[in-house]
Amino acid sequence: MEIIQKIAVIGGGGRTGQYLVNQLIEKGYSLRLLLRHPEQFTIQSDLIEIVHGDVLNPEAVHALLEGCDAVLNTAGQRQDEPLVASQASANILQAMGGRPLRYIVLAGLNVDAPTDRKSEETLKATEWMRTTFPAIHNDRQKSYSILAESNAEWTMVRVPYIEFNGNRAEVKVNASDSPGAKIDAVDIAGFMIDQLTDDTWLRKAPFISN
Repeated sequence: MEIIQKIAVIGGGGRTGQYLVNQLIEKGYSLRLLLRHPEQFTIQSDLIEIVHGDVLNPEAVHALLEGCDAVLNTAGQRQDEPLVASQASANILQAMGGRPLRYIVLAGLNVDAPTDRKSEETLKATEWMRTTFPAIHNDRQKSYSILAESNAEWTMVRVPYIEFNGNRAEVKVNASDSPGAKIDAVDIAGFMIDQLTDDTWLRKAPFISN
């Protein structure tokens, strides 16, 4: 495995993304953040380099990934804006140019994988997303398909309802169904960072919860 020193972060200005950035800084990683509104970003560190741009822009993603060893993506769908998930994955894979970069991306439990055995509760949540936000649901599913059909070193982390208490707790992991109904953003960040150096869930989409 390549030694990971510099990490590209997408969605670092969001609520979950800020937990991710802070934990990466604590671990001493050099970061390059893609931000649409860098003037609104408040985390200060000499380890941070900012690229002003949008993940929907292939040129911005290419500039972001240059010289980086891994990519972490917590970007969510923006209300009343173009769909993000599938285009982001396509742009990231293209910018990798065949390099073996680890790509860890956050998604909801509504995304389906071939090995799933979802419980009634998880199926309800999936169906609610499918019927309430069909375009967003389909775009997330398309993102999974793009990754699954690629040769990239990806992991898609599927999560239930996100809390923002910042209190660490035990993280439960399951390959085929959500093991719980909620998870704190601080634990999402910790799990995503762990995947940078752990091959257990390589090219898989684990569910995690508290």
